[in-house]
Amino acid sequence: MISEGRLHLAIQKSGRLSDFSRGLLRDAGLRIQNGKNDLTARVENFPIDLMFVRDDDIPTFVSDGVCEFGIVGRNVLDEFALGEAEPRFEVVAALGFGRCALKIAAPERLAYEGPQSLEGTRIATSYPCILQDFLDRNGVSATVVKMNGAVELAPRLGIATFICDLVSTGATLEANGLRPVETVLESEAVLIRTRKTLPEDKADLSTRLLSRIDGVLATQESKYIMLNAPEEALDEIAAILPGAESPTIIPLVGRPGHFAVHAVCQESVFWETLQKLKGAGASAILVLPIEKMMM
Repeated sequence: MISEGRLHLAIQKSGRLSDFSRGLLRDAGLRIQNGKNDLTARVENFPIDLMFVRDDDIPTFVSDGVCEFGIVGRNVLDEFALGEAEPRFEVVAALGFGRCALKIAAPERLAYEGPQSLEGTRIATSYPCILQDFLDRNGVSATVVKMNGAVELAPRLGIATFICDLVSTGATLEANGLRPVETVLESEAVLIRTRKTLPEDKADLSTRLLSRIDGVLATQESKYIMLNAPEEALDEIAAILPGAESPTIIPLVGRPGHFAVHAVCQESVFWETLQKLKGAGASAILVLPIEKMMM
């Protein structure tokens, strides 16, 4: 039964996407009560219930307003959306996990010279709508063969010449004598929400939930940098700091003309960056992880 007065979030019942989704929610400070084998779970410290479902059911749950939010792969979402007259959900955040690509693959020895090589062929896939959209955009006429699994076997069985399937490492393709030749879609997990109008109390809860998740996402690449520098080097150092807006400048006690610089960098900080900072005159450089951030 759907609990009134609480938000509802649909996530994949099992698999890597489920594990990553749970990790995101834990990082947002949500304490999930029940185990992963249950169909639903209650969050102890926030008015939200989780629903564990098949990944291809998540867009339906969110579109119909059964769940206000859902976490789903872009590949599943786009396949669903292309079959709908009007999307009844919106993407609110790309989550940075579950990355993979939907690619067209060909037998190792078959020549491929671009999308026109697909003309008049048969292509097996579990994503017929995305594939057909790709073919239409490239002006290619081909037969789309829908399969629900074991797509990589289609060329060997004579079902199709090409396949269009999700690829992460490419090991499965290689094991079946296939090679990727065309990228149709780059995918990752996304957070979606319903377009249905929410009552005021749920709208407020939604804002609070999104604020927590935004904070988690902001800390994934962000680092806190502290360093010392002479006054004449401050402008150059500020320009080097990756993704930093306005660093905090603090005079150093007992060292006239020298300052401590503190900054939140919202891009990756590499050793090359530290070497550039040192070359500009920075010293005592510290790079620290950020556990929580409220945007």
